[in-house]
Amino acid sequence: MDVGIIGGTGPAGRALALRLAASGNRVVIGSRSNERAGEIVAELVGAWPTRGLDLAGEANEQACAQEIVVLATPWDAAPQLARDLRQHLEGKVLVSMVNALQKIGREFHALVPVRGSIAATVQAELGATRVGAAFQHLPARKLAAIDEEIVADVLICADDRPGLDATAALVETIPGLRALKAGSLASAGPIESLTAVLLNVNVRYKTEVALRATGIPDQGAS
Repeated sequence: MDVGIIGGTGPAGRALALRLAASGNRVVIGSRSNERAGEIVAELVGAWPTRGLDLAGEANEQACAQEIVVLATPWDAAPQLARDLRQHLEGKVLVSMVNALQKIGREFHALVPVRGSIAATVQAELGATRVGAAFQHLPARKLAAIDEEIVADVLICADDRPGLDATAALVETIPGLRALKAGSLASAGPIESLTAVLLNVNVRYKTEVALRATGIPDQGAS
């Protein structure tokens, strides 16, 4: 796939970009600054010089021009940035991997946006864009460790079948990941909030938890 990542210079965005590129996708890392996006691409390619990563760094507007787009900004910037890019995203599928979290002491707390989730809030801003939700609960460091396979289930949501199918197809371009369709964006809030719980488990046990559901045959997941 040709994938654009809006706000792809942060830890989660660059980790997903790296994993997607290592899985054979062409990835455009987007940023408000072309220069910053280029710096991140040079850093990633330099760290893995033998992998032939198909990565480019561009402004967010160019990232929006790709086949499918991922939103990876900080949660408090996501709605406004989606509003700013609305015309560039019209008719696209946009996959939100954003979580509304706050760290208080050593513990992560989930925040609940007015519409119940960041994904639903972004969908309200982008009427002609299909918004899906995915990748929120994958550990960034595991995503970025492309010399190791990542094995996990990814809970995905969208308000229609085409959005669900496109989101699932993107997830499953990464070997070891299985997309589990968890319903409409009404389910995105609990999934985003679950990330806080998983992070707290990681802190307590000094690990990187990934989800794996039992009882679902692989051929029946999609």
